[in-house]
Amino acid sequence: MSDSMSDSFADDIIAFLPNLRRFALSLCRQADLADDLVQITVERAFRGRDQFDPATRLDAWLFRILRNAWIDMVRRKKTQGIEIDIDDAADARVVDGTQTVETSLMLQSAKQAMAELPDDQREVMMLICVEEMSYKEAAQILDAPIGTVMSRLSRARITIAKKLGINAAPARSSDSEQE
Repeated sequence: MSDSMSDSFADDIIAFLPNLRRFALSLCRQADLADDLVQITVERAFRGRDQFDPATRLDAWLFRILRNAWIDMVRRKKTQGIEIDIDDAADARVVDGTQTVETSLMLQSAKQAMAELPDDQREVMMLICVEEMSYKEAAQILDAPIGTVMSRLSRARITIAKKLGINAAPARSSDSEQE
């Protein structure tokens, strides 16, 4: 392809830009999307200019490219779901993939360690640590003395800490926790 043909091709496309934009606006009815469609059309035209037959009309070829780009955009919008501007999303935050994976693995390990506890220890652990009941409430539910509940919880915590590789000394409970 000669330089004069390339320049003519580019000049002809530039001359059709207002027509392309009008057609794009008629399709999408949004100025920003119309501009995107025109840009996509021009990019595709330059990428595929060796496929253009000079015996045909350039404007018809460009309009077909633009229409196909519009169809692609509509199809993509149907499958992409709801789009929210990140500035409008108050709770948008950066997610640390490594931390998320590590947390997930630790949670799985903790669940596995709890599942391996003897039933009496697992029951106490669930009532106090998961359901956030007091020692007194757990003791009433289990029909056991508070001291037994505290002992089972202590053993359960130590067992889980060992299985998770955490060096934990048994915590001393205050008098207010016992009530």
